[in-house]
Amino acid sequence: MKGNLLFKFSWRYFKAKKSTQAVNIISWVSVFAMLFGSASLIIILSAFNGFETLVKSLYASFYTDIRISAAEGKIMHISAEQLQKLKAVDGISAFTQSIEEKAVVQYESSQQVVMIKGVDDAYPHTSGVPSKLIRGKFSLGNETSPSLVMGIGVEQALGLMADRSIFPVTLYLPKKTSDKNLIQPMDALSVSNAYPRGVFSIQSDFDNKYVLTNISFLKTFMNYQSDEITYLEIKTNPNANISSIKEKLKTIFDKNYKIEDRFEQNRTLFTTIRLEKLAIYGIFILILIVAAFNMIGSLSMLVLEKQRDINILKAMGATDILIQKIFLLEGILLSAIGSVGGVLLAILICFLQTTFKLVPLQGASFLIDYYPVEWRMLDIGIVASTVMVIGLIASWMPARKAALQQISLS
Repeated sequence: MKGNLLFKFSWRYFKAKKSTQAVNIISWVSVFAMLFGSASLIIILSAFNGFETLVKSLYASFYTDIRISAAEGKIMHISAEQLQKLKAVDGISAFTQSIEEKAVVQYESSQQVVMIKGVDDAYPHTSGVPSKLIRGKFSLGNETSPSLVMGIGVEQALGLMADRSIFPVTLYLPKKTSDKNLIQPMDALSVSNAYPRGVFSIQSDFDNKYVLTNISFLKTFMNYQSDEITYLEIKTNPNANISSIKEKLKTIFDKNYKIEDRFEQNRTLFTTIRLEKLAIYGIFILILIVAAFNMIGSLSMLVLEKQRDINILKAMGATDILIQKIFLLEGILLSAIGSVGGVLLAILICFLQTTFKLVPLQGASFLIDYYPVEWRMLDIGIVASTVMVIGLIASWMPARKAALQQISLS
């Protein structure tokens, strides 16, 4: 009953015509300030969400769900027994062994430093790279007749057409067991030829850097032992619990191995994205706090205008706490209207952007030609709660002032 009474008073004060027009204007200014502030924050966070999802999908095409590597150094040894146990782990759909090493590729007079990656036959089942092929075919050859699939940036740097080249590419890689010879530095390099067969395009970090070939050729080429690899890359089932699988893997691979999920493989990237969102949130909170000063002014003028009403209520037995709650609820109403309006406006704009692509992405690549947006309930909840808290704090001082007003008989 008391809550209903409080709401009636607050709602009446909000919608009633004030004697001074400035009070109405300032009240609506504060509402629209909260509305546009909260809408802008949700839209900006949605844009970050869209780009985050896009980046994650691109990186997911190259990085697997879980990757095992050596805790120290670059090379690790994997036994047949460990591989057998790995197959028995629930939640794992496929895994692949790979070797990565820096190399120089040369085609005619053009050279490019790349990361050459040797993978086994299971690679198409664990990675999304084959699905990102834009020309040619995903063919890596065999140990004696290797083929290459390269990023489009590497292809352009070498000045060739990978799916049409009739001449091989020359590979230069360091020998694993060779000693440095300052007189004959070429003796420390292994040299071989391989034919390019396809081109993939994912993202510049991969397109300008990676060349894929088969692992058997690379092991022989670099004098690796049969159980030596750089990474063991694992793809999990869609609904698998990554943390649970990692715990199971720790029973197979001891402390000499490092087990990382996709976030840990790209910790710097994902941490940067989160920090950017946090920074944007902080900046817009400051804007909303500035907007809240309009609310303080609006409620302070309302208190002055309603002095007679406050005197009457107190004369009828209303307590200071009741008076304070009435004006606090008035501030909450202003914030709630602004918050709800902002949420609805933001959702509408996000819908229009995803449906009609109103804001194009200037200079965009073939990946996407408009700003991606993705609103999330968590962001909406955080923004709405923040606006309500700011409104409550802004209402406190005018409400307290109203409560402490002394009864005047004049």
